[in-house]
Amino acid sequence: MTDKSKEIVVTILLDGFRFDWQETQEPLEDRQYNIQNKLFEQWRQNPYKALFGLGFMPASAPASDSLQFLKTISGTFIKFLSRQPDIKFLREKTDAKPEEENQNIISTAPFMNGLKYLDSQWLDNIWDKLLEVFREEMRDYRGSVAQYFASRSPAFHVMGRVFFHLVENKSDGYPFAFMATYSSMVSADGRSKHLPLKNALIEFKDDHKKLLELLSKVSKAAAKSALLRDLQDSGDIFHPIGFTSDEAYTFLKEVPLYEESGILCRIPNWWKNKSNSLRLAVNIGTKPPSFLGFDALLDFDVQFSIGDEKLTAAELKKLLTETEGLIFIKGKWVEINREKLKEALLAYEKAQKVAGRDNLTLLEAIRLQLNPAQMLGLGNDAGAVEVTNGQWLNSVISKLTQPERLEAVTPGDNFNAVLRPYQEKGLAWLHYMKTLGLGACLADDMGLGKTVQVIALLNYIRTRKKEKTLLVIPASLIGNWTDEIKRFAPSLKYYILHPSENGRGSIDEIQPDGKHELFITTYGMVSRYERLKEITWDTVVLDEAQAIKNPGTKQTKAVKRLKAAFKIAMTGTPIENRLSDLWSLFDFLNSGLLGTPKEFTDFARKLKDDRAGYARLRSVVGPFILRRSKTDKSIIPDLPDKIEMKTYSSLTKKQAALYDSLVESIKVRLETAEEGIERKGLILSSIMKFKQICNHPDQYLGQALYSEYESGKYARLRDICETIFEKRERVLVFTQFRELHSR
Repeated sequence: MTDKSKEIVVTILLDGFRFDWQETQEPLEDRQYNIQNKLFEQWRQNPYKALFGLGFMPASAPASDSLQFLKTISGTFIKFLSRQPDIKFLREKTDAKPEEENQNIISTAPFMNGLKYLDSQWLDNIWDKLLEVFREEMRDYRGSVAQYFASRSPAFHVMGRVFFHLVENKSDGYPFAFMATYSSMVSADGRSKHLPLKNALIEFKDDHKKLLELLSKVSKAAAKSALLRDLQDSGDIFHPIGFTSDEAYTFLKEVPLYEESGILCRIPNWWKNKSNSLRLAVNIGTKPPSFLGFDALLDFDVQFSIGDEKLTAAELKKLLTETEGLIFIKGKWVEINREKLKEALLAYEKAQKVAGRDNLTLLEAIRLQLNPAQMLGLGNDAGAVEVTNGQWLNSVISKLTQPERLEAVTPGDNFNAVLRPYQEKGLAWLHYMKTLGLGACLADDMGLGKTVQVIALLNYIRTRKKEKTLLVIPASLIGNWTDEIKRFAPSLKYYILHPSENGRGSIDEIQPDGKHELFITTYGMVSRYERLKEITWDTVVLDEAQAIKNPGTKQTKAVKRLKAAFKIAMTGTPIENRLSDLWSLFDFLNSGLLGTPKEFTDFARKLKDDRAGYARLRSVVGPFILRRSKTDKSIIPDLPDKIEMKTYSSLTKKQAALYDSLVESIKVRLETAEEGIERKGLILSSIMKFKQICNHPDQYLGQALYSEYESGKYARLRDICETIFEKRERVLVFTQFRELHSR
């Protein structure tokens, strides 16, 4: 690959992953280009060996979000291996896998193709594959395990055999207990025993060199730690001892130093997970609002908490009088940092003022998950802000993310189709979103019937009240939509706002009235005709909504000026690739949900350092996206053995002119043709010519240009293939005409 304007992106597959190239806004630097080109070639030769090597790459190596995610997976595995106390003895016989990290890895995954396959089972398979690569490399490596890791990357080093343990203690004077242990040789069952460090004095009493080697990591850490140096000088390092809360606090803060020196530490989970840290807790939507809709106002409450325990402002201020360190409060040990506590109290008071002054709309309540500190006007004073949904809001979110919990909605009378169970749920979901006034993204896989679900909704609305809906589609889909409407909802009256159907100038004069429920136009017409943007529609539907993924284009800006009480975006690729595409889509559906372009750009930039932001982003956009794939276990029983989907295209002006000309020519020739073979031959030869015209005018004319803009079939093929390409899926295109193969 010689194009420096592309970078590697990752597609998650059911049983692995795949590398692909994606265009970048700026060309790659030479270093980045060389690294990625080499990596791509390694992947082609051995995907999992390439993945294993990816984990050793420097953290500064530039990569796309999806490639960085794979790097995190591989790096997690390598770090886990290097921290196994028995790895130096077991070598290729190790079976260690970081299965405890599965959930954390899944929650921090970026938006990428194939994300639906990412689960614990997928990760377990990856761990197995990486373990196979490591075992293979260790079988061929003649040096020590420590030398192997050092040769691959200075960032990874094998941990020593000494362990530090800190646990809570019931003693009043010494609320914590410390003990140092070391791992002995591996037994027959493949595991080592942990013995008190004092046993090493006995085991190595006649081998001073081995004792010094065992304690080398301790001496390395003691050179940087006064606490550890005192333990070493006094000999207390060899015995279980009690720690005061101050000593325990010092020890816990120095854990990174110890582990960097090669000492593994076993510490309380509440420190490791920060579960007992002070947090600003915001609870939204406990009570139902006075009305449903986009602007419904929700109650919210602000409190401070330690774990599950709530703190009053008085209790918070009392903590300011305590000395810094570990404080035992409400049955939990809590770290007290006076500076952070002052900032937290200020944030608490600011948030209380906001809560007393304002209520949040439904959209603001959902958006709060993304950046609560900024939305509440707390700036950088908030520290950790935890947002939870109250009973009513939680019930709404549950229904949006689990459509099976919604009440069924009928497609209305004179609807000539039987919806599959998952399509019935899609109809109910769209109706519920309309009731709430929230924009909806219907993102089912191609072939699962997005069109019929939207037609069912429009037919349901038709049977209950008069509304006007605007459908915006690519020109190549006009024939497809009109055929589907005639087939499934013949009573749904539509009007095509396009010069090819109703004459030039008709759009400026259109007045939505009781004669039609649905008005169909194209993206190009929205840009050209102001009248469409002056009308306030009840519903606006975009098909192939990826057409507005670029927020800076004239077409996108025009579409976003359309006014409607309810908006639907139909697309097969809403979030797989660039986050800017996601922002543009939601700026149309629910403007403001993801903030301004600058706010969202700043948020996206921070995701490289705060990958937990991906989980927050998914929680914000998730309720607005309904996505089912053909591989979903929940819908497979609803699907036929094979999905056949007919799609229709319109003729371009040139095709239509040639078609009409051929029809007239045939009429003239048929008038003079004799009955029998001559007449039949004329008709049969004409059928082939009609096929050629419908394929492309140049095939009929015998020319070699084949411009895609002169063929409706080519335009429709592009629409289909662009969706398939964006999802990094595969396609086979068949034609009976050899001359079209190379076009």
